Amino acid sequence: MLHIDDGEESAWGVDEEQVEEEVNQVYSMVGYFLTASLVNFQAMRNTLANLWHPIGGVVIFDLGDKRFLFKFYHEVDMNRVINGAP
Repeated sequence: MLHIDDGEESAWGVDEEQVEEEVNQVYSMVGYFLTASLVNFQAMRNTLANLWHPIGGVVIFDLGDKRFLFKFYHEVDMNRVINGAP
């Protein structure tokens, strides 16, 4: 367990194994749509999920300004997208 203490009486504890496990489970990337028109989030999400067919699934978050965060749960899913899948 890691304890961070800035000299005060209380300390903040972090379970290093749990953090490492959670970090390794999620692979993320940010995408941007180069279009002058609005991006329909529902349509984009459904279309990309159908095209990519991720093994572990993908969660997509709208970051605004046509930017989106894609969180994959398997490295192979993210790599397929990076290496040429739509």
